[in-house]
Amino acid sequence: MRPNWAAMSALAGAVAAVVALVAYLMPPAPPPQPPSDAVVTTSAPRPSSPDPVTTRPAPPAPRPSPESSTPQPPAPSPTRAVPVVSPLVSTVRPGGCDETATALTAYRQNAGTTRSSQAAAARQTYLDLMGAVLDAQGAVGATISRLAAEFQELNFRLTGMTGGDPNQVIADINTDLAELKRLCGSG
Repeated sequence: MRPNWAAMSALAGAVAAVVALVAYLMPPAPPPQPPSDAVVTTSAPRPSSPDPVTTRPAPPAPRPSPESSTPQPPAPSPTRAVPVVSPLVSTVRPGGCDETATALTAYRQNAGTTRSSQAAAARQTYLDLMGAVLDAQGAVGATISRLAAEFQELNFRLTGMTGGDPNQVIADINTDLAELKRLCGSG
């Protein structure tokens, strides 16, 4: 029996998402309270109140620190202000996209023309994609996970471990690659 890595990867992603959600929703721990110097005293009960009265001294008034002094207005500039042109903001690709692109480039470079070299390249790509899916989330993670499973299947078919036409798997890979390019924002 072979482990289903795609399912295990999806399960690990789901567990990570639940842990992140719980960590996000959990209220922060209250800050530690400094030791109290307050003295609790009780006085004799009054006839109208059967419970003892507890008194605490008022907290000390905050002292102004040198940093919190009145801010000084900025000195006027003798020159005219020139607007600063901000550089273009680079788009951030979703997690896993760059690693997947690297794995696929390596596959194209290493696949060669023989079935054995193509199988070895497919196996290495599968392993690289399993690493890339760890950084991915949502639809990108699911697509990378499918690609990893497809490269594993391609390896199995090229080595003869399972029957079937490798070109069928390649067609599935190409479909998922087009989807991944759309999700990652690359042409």
